[in-house]
This record gives sequence, structure tokens and C-alpha cells, in this order.
Amino acid sequence: MPVVFLIVACALWGLSFPIVKALDYEQSARLGDIPDIFLSVWLQMARFALAAVLMVPFLLHRRPTAKEIQQAAWLAVWGGIGMAFQAWGLTRTEASASAFLTQAYCVFLPLIACFRTKSAPSMRTVLATLMVIAGGAILSGIGPGTLKIGEGELATLAGAFIFTFQILTLENPKYEGNRGLVVTFAMCVWIAVIFLPLSLLAAPHPRMVIEAGASWPAFALILSLALFCSVGAYGLMNSWQPRVSATEAGLIYTTEPVFTAGFVMFLPALLGRMVGHPYPNETLTFSLISGGSLILAANILMQWKRPPHPPAIAPAP
Repeated sequence: MPVVFLIVACALWGLSFPIVKALDYEQSARLGDIPDIFLSVWLQMARFALAAVLMVPFLLHRRPTAKEIQQAAWLAVWGGIGMAFQAWGLTRTEASASAFLTQAYCVFLPLIACFRTKSAPSMRTVLATLMVIAGGAILSGIGPGTLKIGEGELATLAGAFIFTFQILTLENPKYEGNRGLVVTFAMCVWIAVIFLPLSLLAAPHPRMVIEAGASWPAFALILSLALFCSVGAYGLMNSWQPRVSATEAGLIYTTEPVFTAGFVMFLPALLGRMVGHPYPNETLTFSLISGGSLILAANILMQWKRPPHPPAIAPAP
């Protein structure tokens, strides 16, 4: 059951790429020449602030504990820094390379687990990790002759490394018993608080913080991100990931680009009409079928004839 809910979270995260792309078209046309760094930090502030507002009616009688606030703060820090590195890297490398390199956390997690337990990874984990790397490379169109390591690639790898600590924070037994939805609410508040001053610093003028979302298409897209990709996806992640190992969770999360590849075959045209900007659908390709199949096969391999999932394992003292 935890695996199913985490896969649903990946499906919800998969919606974010076409939605963010459509929002970028809408804001660029409406606001003119606005710095990319402002739109990037503003989007994090806006979507997570709105997500926190959406959750308030359901949490009126669930006050967060000190441990839940602490865990949420760490999740916000790791997630916020990771997204900042990823966004900066995207300005200096191709999106396909960024998508492939971001999956590096499925390599970092087994290495960290081996360091903590002082044991080698199982053959199943090694094989599944290699299958995910190959599948991600095929999906992204990356080959040995096309991948270069420059500033953008290094920043993306740094972001992927930082994301591993967000995943590991959910495995930490120190936070056992924390309520996933309450932690998600507190995390959204923390991220909004972190990115609000950054948005004001990056804005060409302070009123731009309001103007950036002051149209019905922009608000509708941000609301979709807040509801599906923040409340929905992070709520499932924070509630169910502690029931599987961090290594396994990292492999499950690599299904996200497979869902994204499916969504971009029909959502872009619909969103393009909504924002009044051409946004063509993508088509089914051999790369999508073969790369996606490898990633799905890797996750099936990890689940095949496994015993019921134990609670998160305490790190070595």
C-alpha cells in the first residue's frame, strides 16, 4: 500500500512540468521582461503559501507538535535549497540533461545507506539502480557523447544530492509518530516564509509580488500546483514514505518523468488554449516507451516477492 500511494504522488508531481511551462508562457506574455530568478522564487512562495491556506480548514484541531515543526523545517530547507540549485542549473544546461541528472539521488541513497550500515547494497538494488539510470538516459536523450559536466550540470547534481537529505529526513526514526498532513502543512508554511523575502529581493519592484499572480489563468495554474503537486503529492510523500526505506523510495520517485511524459502528450494544447499561447503536445516515441519501461521494470524488481514493508530503520549510532 505505501508503494501505491508514493506512485500516486509521482503522478501528481508529473503534472507540474506542463503546468509550470504554461504559467511561464502566461507570465512572460503579460509581465514582459521579468528576471527568471524572480519568477522561480516567487512561484515557490506562491504555490506553497496557497497550499498552506488550502489545508487550514482540515487542520483546525490538529496543532503541530515541536517534533513536527522541526521535521517540517528540515524538509523545507532541503527542498528549498535543492529546488534553488535545480532552477539555477536549468538556466545553464538543457532540460533533458537536468531531468537525467536529477535522478542521481537514486544512486546517492544506496551509497549513503551502505555508509551508514557498513554493508554493500544488494544485487537487486544495484540492478534496479542501473536500470533507472539507463531508463532516465533514454527518456532524456542523453548519451556518452552528449553529456557534458559544466556549471549547470554540477548545480543540478548538487540539487539532487541535497534532495536525498529531504528523503532521508522522512526516514529518521526521531520523527516516528509525526502526522504526515500536519508536517506537510508546516512544511508549506516554512517554504512560503523562506521564499517571501527572496521574492521581494528579486522583484523589479515590490508590487510585482502581487502582479505576478494577478490574472485568472495564472491563479488557476498556481491553484493546480498548490492542490495537486504540493498538498496532494507532498501529503502522500510525508505520510507514506516513512513506511519504506529511503533507497526504495528514491527508486519509486524516478517514475515521475514517466508520468510527465504521458501528461505532455495531451495537456500542453489544453493549457496553451487557456493561457492564449501556442503549446503543442508531444508525441509517443520509442525513447518514451523503452526508457519508461526500464524505470517501471526497476521498480517492479524492487517489489517482487518482498516481505511486508517494515518501519523506517534507525540509522547506525
